[in-house]
Order: sequence, then C-alpha cells, then structure tokens
Amino acid sequence: MPAPPPITNTIRRLRFDNNEMTQQQLADAIGMTRQTVAAIEQNKYSPSLEAAFRIAEVFGVEIGAVFQWKAGGKQDR
Repeated sequence: MPAPPPITNTIRRLRFDNNEMTQQQLADAIGMTRQTVAAIEQNKYSPSLEAAFRIAEVFGVEIGAVFQWKAGGKQDR
C-alpha cells in the first residue's frame, strides 16, 4: 500500500465551522464528487492545484489555511 501523500488538510474542521457543511455540499461547490472530497479530507488523495484553490475559495481562506505540507523524509530537488 502506498504511503499517504505528504499533504495534510483542515477540511473537516472548516466544514464543521461552516455550518456543518456536508462533503456533498462541498463537492457540489467545487465541481467534484463526494467520494473525491472524502478521499482528499482523509489524506488518501492530493487534490490538483486548481481543486485546492477552489476549496480554499469556498471557505474564504488562503490555501495555506486548508492544506499543509508535512516536511520530513526525502524530497526530490
């Protein structure tokens, strides 16, 4: 099984803080499926840059407030 992506997120917290928005409501707002939103939220899938910006826009926050890079391990340079 592949390692999870080195990106974490605060989507679940943001959804809760935004009137307990459902995954389906977020998916509809960004033009994705609920399953994709669930996979991103559970750190099983890294979104495209465009999707990441769309998610941040829905919550009215900067992208860094939604997604964080987990430093550590080897990185290609």
